[in-house]
Amino acid sequence: MSSFPRAISRTFTTARTQSSRPQLVKPGALIELREYDLVPARSAEYMSLTATTMPVRLSHTPCRLFSFPDTGGRLDVATHFYYYEGGHEMRNMALAGAASDPEWASYLATALPCVAAKHSSLFAEAPLVASTEGVCGLLGSPAAVDSGGGCIYEVRRYRLKLGYDTVPKFLNLYGAGLPSKLAAEGTDPSTSLTTVLYSEVGNLNEVIELWRHGGGTAAMERSRVAARTAPEWRDAIAQIAGLAKNFTSTIHRPAPFSPWQ
Repeated sequence: MSSFPRAISRTFTTARTQSSRPQLVKPGALIELREYDLVPARSAEYMSLTATTMPVRLSHTPCRLFSFPDTGGRLDVATHFYYYEGGHEMRNMALAGAASDPEWASYLATALPCVAAKHSSLFAEAPLVASTEGVCGLLGSPAAVDSGGGCIYEVRRYRLKLGYDTVPKFLNLYGAGLPSKLAAEGTDPSTSLTTVLYSEVGNLNEVIELWRHGGGTAAMERSRVAARTAPEWRDAIAQIAGLAKNFTSTIHRPAPFSPWQ
């Protein structure tokens, strides 16, 4: 099996957790979101193959979260987030290394017939991730606070109006209201915001929030209700609504082999 050049693999071992605040957002870092539409009759086969070969994937690529939607849109979509601290250069080297690995080639030959379509988009992490206490970012890892409901991830996606200043305006409004939401009384202790991303390549002017709810959907609902009592957050959302074309929320469950659980 081929492996990362040392300069690349070393970056994967320096990921910091919430205990090492302040968390830095690395300039030039890229987050890749890959979404594979699976053939429904072969989704279990795909999961089995992917679980077996996860060590091969991790030897080449910095996968953070590998999940599948439970509700909120298309099902049978293998959804995986990657954090390339070294940006495009690191991603290019990672993909080239995987392409030359016979174990990876063998996996693709068996897994690709299970895939109907593949989608890839590139994002950057919002600067507010570095300045907001309790947000780990994709360089770190989420605090695994669970309360018996079965962990879920909530993927909240905003498609914004066109314009160079639309995303900065969104992030300013979001950042101003976020502390109020995070501190809202009644928020479930297992709820945490892991990152906020904005698109660089793909559907432009898209923003993604990624939340972890260790107590499952019950925790998500408790935290949603609590957020509605936060006045600064309500004001921020009222203004954000004027920037958005549409908004979706999808509940995902991490695969058993996902690095983030």
